This record gives sequence, C-alpha cells and structure tokens, in this order.
Amino acid sequence: MKSLVVPYLGRVNHHSSPTELLSAMAVVADNDLEEVSWPAFPYKPNVRFKLAHTEDCLLLSYVVQEKHVKAVYRNTNDPVYKDSCVEFFLSFDTAHYYNLEFNCAGIGLIGYGSAIKEKRRRLPNDLIETVKTVRSASPKEDATAETEWELLLNIPFTVFDAHLVTSFAGMRCTGNFYKCGDDLPIPHFLAWNRIDHPIPNFHLPQFFGELVFQ
Repeated sequence: MKSLVVPYLGRVNHHSSPTELLSAMAVVADNDLEEVSWPAFPYKPNVRFKLAHTEDCLLLSYVVQEKHVKAVYRNTNDPVYKDSCVEFFLSFDTAHYYNLEFNCAGIGLIGYGSAIKEKRRRLPNDLIETVKTVRSASPKEDATAETEWELLLNIPFTVFDAHLVTSFAGMRCTGNFYKCGDDLPIPHFLAWNRIDHPIPNFHLPQFFGELVFQ
C-alpha cells in the first residue's frame, strides 16, 4: 500500500483567488500516476497530481499530457468518466467512500456509499457545484504532439456530506487517484495505488492507499 503525506496550507482557503491557490500549491510535491493495472489497456498518459488541505477545503491539482482530449459532457453528474477525466476517491472508514470525478472542462460527478453499486448515491448538483475549479490547457504544437491540460479542484469540506468535517489535520484516511477516458480513441485507466482485479474497476476500496494529513 502506498502512503501519501498531505501538507497543510495555512495562508489560503476555499475563498482564496485562483492566483493565490496556484501560488500556494506550487510548493507542494508532485506525485505520479504510474499504475497501469490492466494489460488490455496499456496506454499511459503522463499524469501528475498534488493534494493539500487548508482550514476549510482540500486542494487537488492534476497536470495531464495525453494524445486525445475530450469534454463532451457539460452537466453536473453527467458520466464525465467517458471524457478526459481525473478522479479522487476518499474513505474515512475503509468501507464507504466518496468518488469525485471531473473532466477537463471542470464538470463534476460525486457519489458516496459502499462498493455495492445499488447502495451508492449521487450528491445533489448544487452541492457538487460548490467545488471551484481552475482550468487551463496548452495547444498542441503539431498534430503528433500531446495536449497538456491542468485542473485544480477547490473542494470545501461540506462536500463530504455524510460526515461533519471541520478539519483534516492529523487525520488518516484511505483513497486513490485516477485518470481515465472510457470513450476516448485510446481508452485508459491509470491509478496511484495498484489495483489487483481482472477488469478495470476503480470502485475497490480494498486497493486504496493511505493518506496522512499533517
């Protein structure tokens, strides 16, 4: 099991400007998505992520370089995992977890529950839309080059609506980080902590890594 120490950023919060947030996150260490758990889907985009916490929010940033970029879905709780999508799953008890999924346009889908699909629920749209996003993309230099895009998620604690979270300081949770694109020309499924399962499936909390919040 991988372990990630999540730093605390004391000078920013959910209401800070994008410029302030990007500046604060610049000092946080990068982590790579290196696990390609399914040989049938070998494509591996270059993906880096950072996670930090503040007094009232989590800050999660992704930098992605990939061959194809797609953002068809534009409504909250749409199946954004079919687009160029990054994901973060977080559990407070190792059995139930939140799945936060956002495409490169910053459109989100968030659910909560156990790994039993019928027992999961989608969060209300208005709650998901309290997650603020900062997005950017660099145009391709030529037809063979990869596109780079970045997404910063500013996630207020209130999103974790099954829990009363007032601070992450000192907490130990489990979770995983992903990059996917189910409907892209080259489908792919990357993870931070390796998944030992015969077919692509991110909804397996037994394969989450450890998150240690400073």
